[in-house]
Amino acid sequence: MSGIIYPTTNLKATESLTLERGDGVYVYDNSGKEYIEALAGLWCTSLGYNNRELIDTVNEQMGQLSYSHMFGGKTHQVGMDLADKLNAMVPVENAKVFFGNSGSDANDSHVKMLRYYFNAIGKPEKFKIIARERAYHGVTVAAASLTGLVPNHTHFDLPFDALGILRTDAPHYYRGALPGETEEQFVDRITNNLEQMILKEGADTIAAFIAEPITGASGVIVPPKGYYEKVQAILNKYDILFWADEVITGFGRTGNDFGSTTMNIQKPDMMTLAKQLSSAYMPISASVIRGDMYEAMIEPSAQVGVFGHGYTYSGHPVSCAVALKTLEIYERDNIFGHAAEMGRYMQRRLHEFADHPLVGEIRGEGLIAAVEFVANKQTGEAFAGGAIGGFAQQACQNHGMITRAVAGSSLAFCPPLIVTTEQIDEIIEKFSLALQDTLDYVTRENLQVA
Repeated sequence: MSGIIYPTTNLKATESLTLERGDGVYVYDNSGKEYIEALAGLWCTSLGYNNRELIDTVNEQMGQLSYSHMFGGKTHQVGMDLADKLNAMVPVENAKVFFGNSGSDANDSHVKMLRYYFNAIGKPEKFKIIARERAYHGVTVAAASLTGLVPNHTHFDLPFDALGILRTDAPHYYRGALPGETEEQFVDRITNNLEQMILKEGADTIAAFIAEPITGASGVIVPPKGYYEKVQAILNKYDILFWADEVITGFGRTGNDFGSTTMNIQKPDMMTLAKQLSSAYMPISASVIRGDMYEAMIEPSAQVGVFGHGYTYSGHPVSCAVALKTLEIYERDNIFGHAAEMGRYMQRRLHEFADHPLVGEIRGEGLIAAVEFVANKQTGEAFAGGAIGGFAQQACQNHGMITRAVAGSSLAFCPPLIVTTEQIDEIIEKFSLALQDTLDYVTRENLQVA
């Protein structure tokens, strides 16, 4: 065993798969076995592996300017070009961009900038943030506090109260609806809960509401129609900012430029970007805020002498160059349009499993989806713990496909955006084999509920 402390891993089950190379939508382990990558790494390798344009961009930028920081007024053209490109793409008004290294640190930066902004405009009491149950926003102290998943909280003693984290309902109709409740009634109830919490806490104490347009690690939850429209109406009523965490849904994943577009989220005040921003070839993230928020921060920073936040690798020139090239490829090759077409095909193929005795719900949009396994198909009763999801994930791997169990017993699908219909067919074929293995296991162990 190596000396690594592995991230997001059962520390009693490490080094179970060693990957050595990748090409297109496939990766290969140290014995030469081929796997189709059905989760795009961690929802991020949008252009697949071994893209020569991105590799050449890395080499070219390394030879020109391998590193330069952005502290104290220093800059470089490739960083400014990337910020301008993002400004032109995002639905945030007059967007200003802060660069980091991961989605987690980007959300952490947003927490700090929110406080800085409201202090700057004379509202220091307005610092609380509404996050949702089952949300995932990262693993730094602040981002993990925004996250609504128990494994990311247990043993870490996170400072929820000190950070002012409030929690509201997850918009998952399948799991959260009351008996006989329609989707519209469900949306009315949970958005009313949101409004009542705002009234109880005091709107003048709440800075923002953060949401993934479609969730990832919590099981690919797609909110019902009308949810975001009602949420934004409430936030606008009480002068609370909408913060879109687009780390997974940004850049074509849902078949549009951003998940906000797909889910009809109108002009978010803040956006978090990472992952597909560089197709994961280099670490980079972006915390995007409205231009007027940035303007309010200028004079206070001058009074202190510095805006006292930044990372050694903020705006790393190689990362910026790769991100720029990635965005160029998206536009030139109509990758978002291709993702929309392939997404419709993938969703249709996955729904062929709707009648399977283990399948409770199939959900998704574009090239992101999840299939939830249930112990009782009629009642939707869930399997206890995450063993069934883990078994199905391993069964997929045994058949030459990499995916990920999320939210206990759901299996996620999120292939590179360059995937073809033939490769989606391969994913479906391997999933079918793994699903049969899982059903055999459940039957053998008598785990289904009659």
